[in-house]
Amino acid sequence: MQENVLLIGGGGREHAIARALEDSGVDLYACAGNRNPGIARIATDFETLETTDPDAVVDYAEDVDATLAVIGPEAPLEAGVADELEDAGIYAFGPKAEDARIETDKAFQRRFMEENDIPGCPDFETFDDMEAACEFVDEYDGDLAIKPAGLTGGKGVKVIGDQVTPEEGKEYIRESDYDRIVLEERLIGEEFTVQAFVANGTLETAPAVQDHKRAYEGDEGPNTGGMGSYSDATTALPFMTEDDYDEAVSIIEATVDALDDYRGILYGQFMLTSEGPKVIEFNARFGDPEAMNTLPVLETDFLEVLTAARDGESVPELEFADQATVCKYAVPEGYPTDPEAGAKVQVDEESAGDALLYYASVDERDDGIYTTTSRSFAVVGLADSITEAEEIAESALEVAGEEGLHMRHDIGKPDLVQQRIDHVDELRGE
Repeated sequence: MQENVLLIGGGGREHAIARALEDSGVDLYACAGNRNPGIARIATDFETLETTDPDAVVDYAEDVDATLAVIGPEAPLEAGVADELEDAGIYAFGPKAEDARIETDKAFQRRFMEENDIPGCPDFETFDDMEAACEFVDEYDGDLAIKPAGLTGGKGVKVIGDQVTPEEGKEYIRESDYDRIVLEERLIGEEFTVQAFVANGTLETAPAVQDHKRAYEGDEGPNTGGMGSYSDATTALPFMTEDDYDEAVSIIEATVDALDDYRGILYGQFMLTSEGPKVIEFNARFGDPEAMNTLPVLETDFLEVLTAARDGESVPELEFADQATVCKYAVPEGYPTDPEAGAKVQVDEESAGDALLYYASVDERDDGIYTTTSRSFAVVGLADSITEAEEIAESALEVAGEEGLHMRHDIGKPDLVQQRIDHVDELRGE
């Protein structure tokens, strides 16, 4: 059966999904609010539309006779695109809006964990009264993370004792226009992500990845959507043990067991603390950039996962290449607080050398590709070690140049990885 697969979303994550399906013999169609030139070159057709409009997505899916759909970003999930596609008879690999609340509503997420005895849940309280939240900040014995309950693109969290003082935290709460917030204990440790492919009550997990949210080298500056990430040639990262990885997987398994009919990607973001992995949050889709670490080393045909999910079968056992990956994003100068668009992108898929190039938010004109105000493109190195993979990614950034762009060159470098190892050793008293 010829599969017509509709890809929803136009970022670097979706470019990675498109690449993963490129050699599967599918007819790939794509739709997004922005035209991604990398996806457009792979897809049979690319339609620019508002992906949070379920009717518009369904109309396009029916126009192209889609037999499957893959939803990349979180906003269409929250808007119920998976629900509407199913009502139209098109299987979507992505959770329905109710199940997507595991990401889209952080207050629901924490209550869900508590009610279902899912391990790894930090202390928390939810508030719709901002003055009551400020009183909790004053009364709590310790530092807190301040989290808007809804989606903020990874940029809404403020951590007392790290990014802000208690007084600044309370000012942030009072001045925000959020309807609800979650206050939870500040977790100390090293962050990592495990992404699970889920369908029909079964799941398979990918190697752990560490993302870097801070804008500047040395983990300084404001939070971003993610400046880059790395994975090792094994399932665990250098600062983790295999037992740490297995414990994180068991938390994901418990979460899937408690969700009725979850399908798609369940992304667990964890903090490896002195007490083991704790859940920072769950996401209901591939991470961006983590998809660009995971999908290039996935040796199992991603289409097999999609068709098994649709046909009521177990997720097939996944094989991943024994390779490390390092992903580095290039973003417009001034990102994320005051980004300057309009710089010409000087690297393409050929000049990137041994690195993979994934376009994110760019503007393709007659004379080339230019930056917008969001993350522009990512380069990914694959090799036997993190150090070698980092060198491959860095060589592609050298081709791209620095004009009008900002990158974190330290991601994946040996000294930064060693800092992570030393930090965990210190937490464990080793």
